Amino acid sequence: MSQANIPNITPLITLTRDDAINLLLSSIALEELGLSHILNAEGEKIQFVLGTLPGVTSPPATISDILIINESVRDTINAVTKKEFLLDSKLNSILNTPISVGPTGPTGPTGPSGGPPGPTGPTGAGATGATGATGATGPTGPTGDPGPTGPTGPSGAAGATGVTGVTGVTGVTGATGATGDPGVTGPTGVTGVTGATGATGATGDPGVTGPTGVTGVTGATGATGDPGVTGATGVTGVTGATGVGVTGPTGAAPAVAVLNAANNTPQNVGAAAEFIVLDVVDTNDTTVYSGTPPTTTVSILETGFYWVTVEAVADSLVATTERITIEIVFNGISVTSVFVDVPSGIATELTRTINLPVTTVPSTLQVRATGSAGSSFNITTSLISFRIGDI
Repeated sequence: MSQANIPNITPLITLTRDDAINLLLSSIALEELGLSHILNAEGEKIQFVLGTLPGVTSPPATISDILIINESVRDTINAVTKKEFLLDSKLNSILNTPISVGPTGPTGPTGPSGGPPGPTGPTGAGATGATGATGATGPTGPTGDPGPTGPTGPSGAAGATGVTGVTGVTGVTGATGATGDPGVTGPTGVTGVTGATGATGATGDPGVTGPTGVTGVTGATGATGDPGVTGATGVTGVTGATGVGVTGPTGAAPAVAVLNAANNTPQNVGAAAEFIVLDVVDTNDTTVYSGTPPTTTVSILETGFYWVTVEAVADSLVATTERITIEIVFNGISVTSVFVDVPSGIATELTRTINLPVTTVPSTLQVRATGSAGSSFNITTSLISFRIGDI
């Protein structure tokens, strides 16, 4: 790659403020144009993988190829989204910038002052006299005599404390008086006679226990036969040499087996459950799917994991809103369902998807529709299936 050719920009170039803002807006527009080309290229990348790009024949894509391209497109869109945030910030900053800023105008004249000031009175012409000397501080006058305090009367002399007298002898404790006689206790009333206890009735004799039945004789165990003599283990043969061979090229990844079945002619369904009659049964691998239209049943001929989707459009033929239920039936058992209330005259779409493990073959797939009581619908359906892996 050659070096970039940078044009000669001399210092004599002149750009006005308006020119600079217009160039910034143009750069944002060019970046947006570049991002639109990137998004268009990502869309064509998806079309190429799915085989829908006009004029180009693409090799068959596996589920792994589709997931890889989906991750690549998602990363690109994330990067483009971040760039859009930066461009939006740049655009807002430019649009908030004043476009034309002229030179600062001259300062306006100062407005007139208020009314004229009054005249100042004349200052006196006399000279200021000298400050006189400070006089001496006079002597402090004498403190006046306080008035006399009246005399306190004399306290009488305290008398002498007398001698404590001798404690007298404790007198003899007098004898305790005799306790008076208690009054006579009145006689206790006579207790009534207790009635005689009735005799206990005799206990009845226990019933006779029936005799135990005779146990049957256990049959004799047959004698165990003698085990045969174990033969001697033969000598292990010598392991042959490993052959040298060239490893063959890796085979191409298998294509995904696809089923696309539908009833293009609307089928009338009422309150009674009905299986949808499929008038189209297409598959790219007849070893995995089979079915001869018109039929209500598609067969799965190979075990594995299957991605199954049913899409239906229901058109109510009665004047009231009625409910329609669509089911995926696997080997005669409903494995998933979806319902919707359909207003009169408004075609309504239903869809349901399930990941289905198939462990026994052949297995069958059917679509069943049921309306509410008093309903009448025209139903068109598509039954789509992918085999996505082995069990």
